[in-house]
Amino acid sequence: MTAPNIRPARPDEHDAIARAWMDSWASTGLSQASDSLLNDLRIRLPREIAGGWSLFVADDRGAIAAMLALHLPTLLLDQLMVVPAYQGRSLGRELLAFTRRQMPDEIWLKCVRENEKAWRWYEREGFVFEKEAPNPVTGFMMKHYRWKKTNRTSEAKP
Repeated sequence: MTAPNIRPARPDEHDAIARAWMDSWASTGLSQASDSLLNDLRIRLPREIAGGWSLFVADDRGAIAAMLALHLPTLLLDQLMVVPAYQGRSLGRELLAFTRRQMPDEIWLKCVRENEKAWRWYEREGFVFEKEAPNPVTGFMMKHYRWKKTNRTSEAKP
């Protein structure tokens, strides 16, 4: 089996991307998939792109396996969402490697505190916890992380 191809998203894929985003988010157990959530994400996509997102997908022969949203001016990895059927196949690691090629010196991200699986993974990937702060829109407590090229030496620590 060949790995999905990471490429820029197309506007005609926004519906499929919103569905992939919802399915990935729902897989955390922090929310349930719903028509309302799907509609919110459909509306949010073009707004975020207009606000500076560079949006990428992992394309598995026409199926959206994951979405990746980067805000390059602020060095922010905003969303990395892998569809549940593709989780556990190192696709997240491939997307993170792609992100490091786009932002080779420093990356910031925020992760919901209750999404322990995600933030522990980012820590294993060399991200360093900076602070916690509430998201004023969702109310979720967010853990803020930073990766700097110099942090690579910390990846080898037990």
